[in-house]
Amino acid sequence: MFKFNLLGRLNREMVGSMRSVLFNCGLIVVGSIIFVIGMSSILVPQQLLSGGLVGIALIIYYLVPVSDIGLIYFLLNIPMLMLGWLHVSRRFMFYTIFGMSFFSLAANLVRAPIMELSDPMLAALFAGVVCGTGSGIVLRSLGSAGGFDILAVYASKRFGLRPGVVMMASNALVLAAGALLFDVEKALYSLIYVYSSSRVVDVVLTGFNRRKALIIISKESHRIADRILFHVNRGVTYFKGQGGFTGEERDIIFTVTTLTELPRMKEIVYNIDPDAFMVVNDTLEVLGKRHGTRRVY
Repeated sequence: MFKFNLLGRLNREMVGSMRSVLFNCGLIVVGSIIFVIGMSSILVPQQLLSGGLVGIALIIYYLVPVSDIGLIYFLLNIPMLMLGWLHVSRRFMFYTIFGMSFFSLAANLVRAPIMELSDPMLAALFAGVVCGTGSGIVLRSLGSAGGFDILAVYASKRFGLRPGVVMMASNALVLAAGALLFDVEKALYSLIYVYSSSRVVDVVLTGFNRRKALIIISKESHRIADRILFHVNRGVTYFKGQGGFTGEERDIIFTVTTLTELPRMKEIVYNIDPDAFMVVNDTLEVLGKRHGTRRVY
């Protein structure tokens, strides 16, 4: 019986692992194809630049039009892969090697119809939407499609630098090189593309319905919690707190709500206790469910 249960658990774990691998590889495939469609139909025809290694590959392609964007990108990634293999998670690197290889292949094979956009501003914004969607889908996986993402992870682990700072600095250097090699106007339109793309990536990663985390300190914490539980149908957790000046102990409320429900939450709190202290924080992602109910945050 023990052996049978052990084999059953191992089979379930293998099936779960396989599903996870297929799901993450699927995200990388779909995201890479969407990005390549935006690149081939908008970015390249408009002679716009991108950030990171894709931007460097585009600069080389514009200077030597007979070269292959996918092959250039693949070759540029080799030093990044060596760095990541030695200093970053192996699981992350396995997915990244797959993502880099598929992206390079898709850049050679996928040929989307060219979008005839006469307004460069409109082209930069629309390219940001398409390519940002693709990048966000790839980043929702456990890997990446290569590029300076690996450098950002390494710099964060080795030197404590925030990944956003590393990516911003690398993008700035690529755009500055584009301004020197081509013209400032193209670089500025490319900057609009990079900014709009980053905003779309944030939306894809965090979802369209970002939650708010509330911390409420009040003498009427239990009355407030009851209203939140039974009138708003949101879960509540108590933290034990003590005032630094008064030394008085109180139950501090922690809860999560949506942006549309936030005004109602404020009304509940301040109708019960006008002197309550409330902190509202943005949350990137909320997972799990309330105890005793199927409602998911």
